[in-house]
Amino acid sequence: MKMNLLIKNFKENLSQILTIKFISVLIISFPSAIIADYFNIPLAWFLGPMIITSIAALSGLKIIMPKIVLSFILIILGLHIGNYIDQNLFNQMFDWIWTSLIMLIYIIICILVVAKYLQKFANYGEKASIFSAAPGALGPLMILAENEKTDLSQVATSHLIRLIIIITVIPFIIINNTVNDVLLNDNFNYLTQNHLNLILLIVASLFFIFLFDKIRIPAALLSGTLFASGLLQITDIASYKLPDETVNFCLLFLGSSVGCRFAEKTVKEIANNSLHSIVATTILVVLGLIAAYVATFFVDTNILTLILSFSPGGIYEVAVIAIAFDLDPDFVAFHHIIRLLFILFTVPIFLRVLEKIKK
Repeated sequence: MKMNLLIKNFKENLSQILTIKFISVLIISFPSAIIADYFNIPLAWFLGPMIITSIAALSGLKIIMPKIVLSFILIILGLHIGNYIDQNLFNQMFDWIWTSLIMLIYIIICILVVAKYLQKFANYGEKASIFSAAPGALGPLMILAENEKTDLSQVATSHLIRLIIIITVIPFIIINNTVNDVLLNDNFNYLTQNHLNLILLIVASLFFIFLFDKIRIPAALLSGTLFASGLLQITDIASYKLPDETVNFCLLFLGSSVGCRFAEKTVKEIANNSLHSIVATTILVVLGLIAAYVATFFVDTNILTLILSFSPGGIYEVAVIAIAFDLDPDFVAFHHIIRLLFILFTVPIFLRVLEKIKK
């Protein structure tokens, strides 16, 4: 019965590719990316599609990003980051224990401070404020929020506005504070590679994605692909370098997918939450900057990499930014996955403590 359901969902997602809703996304996204690139906007292939699809969705245009397309893009993203994984990376992970601890403290402070703000000034309920204050993990938090009978609109809108703000501002911060240009200038000869390795990597990725999803590891599409890439590369079974140009491919679809999330939102709904979401995001970003600064005392890592690692939300979006600007994608991805795990661990504890206080 479950297999039949999976097949049915797969067919539905596959059929969405041929719908006018998805074709509309492609029609408006590609020109917006080209125009943004023409005006030298940082991360043009991400911000252009994100802005235009957000406007289109809020204007009432019926658009959709099929899960099967987004999943394919996230696997490509995982394979890109997988190129950075080697034995030296695993040796470094022991040095990241302190930054992981800083991440946990950062999350706890974020929830305490921002939840209090949302309760006092935005009239959020206690549970809704906790879900909205968590710095990321929108998908899993929405499931938890639904189980807790929380206002899903407040939680979703808060996170989406925050995501838009963060991934719009971060590229401008990076481009103005680094001499590194965006990648896509490698002279590597991709055609001389063993292309069978790519098939092995994809098959292994699909296996671990399925396994990680079963055991509920956050961001299974990314973490499963990263694990598969690392395992096959470190054991010298398979390695494969994707063309750097595919980063733009990932950027376009990820940017469009962010905009498509506003498809069921109204302008009024967004407007009502915007001011407090901006304030909450500002608080989270400031706390993230402080955490990034504290982390500089424990690891010898670029401050911009640390800022990306402690940015509140958007694991896939931030990971592709790290790739585009060559800012230790493995370090950034690791800390965002750790952040997701910590959020899923701490939010239920906050809820249980809240229930005990009420009793």
